[in-house]
Amino acid sequence: MALRRLKPVAPVQGFAQGMVTRGFATANSGTRSRVDDRPEQHGSPARDETEEERADRNMVELLQELRVLQTGVQIIFAFLLGIPFTVRFTQLSGTQQDIYIAALLMSVVSVAVLAAPVALHRGLFRRGMKERIVVLSTHCARLGLFFISVALDCAVFLVVDVVLGRATACVLTGFVALTFLGLWFVFPWALRRF
Repeated sequence: MALRRLKPVAPVQGFAQGMVTRGFATANSGTRSRVDDRPEQHGSPARDETEEERADRNMVELLQELRVLQTGVQIIFAFLLGIPFTVRFTQLSGTQQDIYIAALLMSVVSVAVLAAPVALHRGLFRRGMKERIVVLSTHCARLGLFFISVALDCAVFLVVDVVLGRATACVLTGFVALTFLGLWFVFPWALRRF
C-alpha cells in the first residue's frame, strides 16, 4: 500500500488570522470578547478570555493549590493522630495536652475549610455561579492557610517543649509563627500593593 504525500498546510493569513490572534473568534468557542483590556503590567500580557473561561481557569488553579495544602494537612493530621497512642503521651503536662488538642482541632478545622471549595463547587454546579464559587473558595483557601499555620505552630510548640523546654519552645514557635505570617500573608499582600 503506497502512502500519499501530503502538502503542508499554509498558515492562516490576513483577516482571519488577525481575528484569531486577537481573540475575537476561534473554531470551537465562537465569538469571544476580550475580558482584560488593561495594558501589560510587570511583563505579563493581558489574556484574551471570556468571563466563563477566566472563572474556569481560576477554579482549576485554585483546586491545584488546594491539593498541595491538603497533602500538608494530611501529614500533620496523621502525625497528631499517632501521638495519644504512644507511651509518653500520659507523661505530658496539662499544658502540653491542651496544646496537642489545639493542634488536632486546628488541623481538623483546616481540613473542613480547605474541602469547602469542593462542596461549594458540587453544591452550586451548573447554576451559573462559577465566579462566586471562585471568590468564596479563595476566602476558604486563605482561612485554611491560617488554620494550618496555627496547627503547625501548636505542633512545633508541643515537640520543642517536650524535647528542649518551655522557653525554647516559645522562642521557636514565635519564629515559626512569624515566618508563616510573613510568607503566607504579608508577602503576598505587599506584592499586590506594588
